[in-house]
Amino acid sequence: MSSTTPLRILLIGNGGREHVLAWKLAKSDKVECIHVVPGNGGTAGVPKTTNVTNVKDTDFAGLVNHAKANSLNLLLPGPEATLVAGITDYFNEHAPSIKIFGPSKTAARMEGSKTFSKDFMKQYKIPTAEYENFTDYGAARNYLDVVSHKVVIKADGLAGGKGVIIPEDMHEARQALESVMANHEFGDAGNSVVIEELLEGEEISILSFSDGKTILSLPPAQDHKRIGDNDTGPNTGGMGTYAPTPLVTAQQLEEIERTVLKPTIDGMAAEKMPFNGCLFTGLMMTAKGPKVLEYNVRFGDPESQSCLPLLNNDLAELVLACVDGTLADQTLSISPLSACTVVVAAGGYPGSYPKGTPMTVQYPREEDGQYIFHAGTALGEDGVLKTSGGRVIAATATGKDLREAVDKTYKAVEGIQFEGMQYRKDIAQRALR
Repeated sequence: MSSTTPLRILLIGNGGREHVLAWKLAKSDKVECIHVVPGNGGTAGVPKTTNVTNVKDTDFAGLVNHAKANSLNLLLPGPEATLVAGITDYFNEHAPSIKIFGPSKTAARMEGSKTFSKDFMKQYKIPTAEYENFTDYGAARNYLDVVSHKVVIKADGLAGGKGVIIPEDMHEARQALESVMANHEFGDAGNSVVIEELLEGEEISILSFSDGKTILSLPPAQDHKRIGDNDTGPNTGGMGTYAPTPLVTAQQLEEIERTVLKPTIDGMAAEKMPFNGCLFTGLMMTAKGPKVLEYNVRFGDPESQSCLPLLNNDLAELVLACVDGTLADQTLSISPLSACTVVVAAGGYPGSYPKGTPMTVQYPREEDGQYIFHAGTALGEDGVLKTSGGRVIAATATGKDLREAVDKTYKAVEGIQFEGMQYRKDIAQRALR
């Protein structure tokens, strides 16, 4: 495929991440069309974009057939489960002419297995929390009896962003361990667990483009994981973000690049699993410096909704540079503005919640730096927009400073209406304080 060939993209996923990716990619002159499998009520309205619902995102053979039948030439898998399941390897084998932005199944273990990624960090001396891995419930339980520090319990496999438990005390830690390992709350994801020391500090997320050699990072973001204001209640997939966060200095970003990001990319290359795609690094800014909490092998959700509106570059050009191994020729151009995203969730989330609730959305003007990104939404047969997931929709805004971005975001939230909706009222408040 020459650099002048129009891009015909197959984008996998149905979340807010896929809506913002489609929105940003559609702005590129290089992009001719985007097929989103299965997409949502928002991607359906993006220029150049078609939702594809007659093939499942888990049906790799069906996806290859769809791509070939529609002359698609670039695959971009959004969700982690698709990458961990090996979609990249499958397309490389069955449709080698189609370019792919995303890591191999081997490299995707950096997210797919917490024990694998922790052992990788230890091997390449990447700063992280002290930890032990366990496959035996009794041994894990005995370990809790002898540690003196507060702990975090992590299911080894994918658990939809909910497999990390932060107990208040050892009694809660034992209960959490029992629910994960003995009662299989997260299914097979909890057959193995990581028990690590609880790190104190501010948590940040960094999204980085990589072609396996070079790394270019978007502004640092801060996610709000818990469902309730003041970080109360259970963990979710993320209730809101803002970027760039002032809780990390330019000097600290340089330290993260030197001690975390470069050793990670170099280590993956040394392990013969070079990383092509977007590497998401979750870090805790501790008193002893930045330490890695986790890796994800795809764009963050909802971090992407805050970071991508700040990117001045043509996203399609950056994606191609990662695929072609020419990222060193690129320079990121980042807007001097701030951005904020507030996620609106269904009532009951992250527990059980209703689907199919009718909703109305008043769309703000993009020229004013206000955006709506859909996640768990779908257009009914009758053309009515309805809820179809836990995290339903998000409002994003940019502003000259964080205060303005936050105020504009909450103004945009006022245009979203459906029964039982819930959202946090305190996104970015720690930074504003």
